[in-house]
Amino acid sequence: MSKFYSAKRGANWNYGGSNWKLSRSKIDLFIECPRCFYIDNKLGTKRPPGFPLTLNIAVDELLKREFDIHRAKEQAHPMMKAYGIDAVPFSHEELDKWRENFEGVQHKHEPTGMTISGAVDDVWKNSKGELMVVDYKATAKSTKPSLEGDLGAQYVRQMEVYQWLLRNNGFEVSDTGYFVYVNGKKDAEAFDGKLEFDVMILPANGDTAWIEPTLEKIKKCLDSDSIPASSKDCDYCEYKKVCQGLEGKIKDKNTLF
Repeated sequence: MSKFYSAKRGANWNYGGSNWKLSRSKIDLFIECPRCFYIDNKLGTKRPPGFPLTLNIAVDELLKREFDIHRAKEQAHPMMKAYGIDAVPFSHEELDKWRENFEGVQHKHEPTGMTISGAVDDVWKNSKGELMVVDYKATAKSTKPSLEGDLGAQYVRQMEVYQWLLRNNGFEVSDTGYFVYVNGKKDAEAFDGKLEFDVMILPANGDTAWIEPTLEKIKKCLDSDSIPASSKDCDYCEYKKVCQGLEGKIKDKNTLF
């Protein structure tokens, strides 16, 4: 048995179980590969997880602490002023819950009966009284970080789900959200026991029109008794297909792994 991966989960955590929720990451999994999504949420067999990015987690935690200092003082962070962002970190009694994995901001979607959830990194409030979704990102790239490409589109979808959730909890939410992007420098002469970062704020305009139709598709997928086709871009499904082909070519199935 693997020390790091448990394929099966308890029935209560699968679709139809008392603990199951449709998280922001599960929505993205459906968009990435409906087959993997179905096997995970309906049949209860999870994908092997990636290794935890502990350095990224540490950066996220430090950024939260830094913005919380200014939140307590009800004042803008200097970076917000530098980028001309007319806002302050938002204070709310449930902010810690909104940030917590497996809790997050939640909304019961009546047309499908599903509870949607997503854990935010931060929320700011502008002078109009609108909430602004903020996400922290950490990387170490030689090129300037941007929101272009597939990864950027995934990040923006993530922000849009949070915007949709907050709106459905009765808040006025700006279409504009922000990514506080931390990029590790790799051009220093020596490590000397420390990393240096460039920090920038990237704006993005959200459009949540895709969410309701996607939830309807997810509901239809989960209620079906048929496993959907895999995405043509799914590396996990491609790997499984190749392995199945290899197994068909050998007599002793136990010799493959």
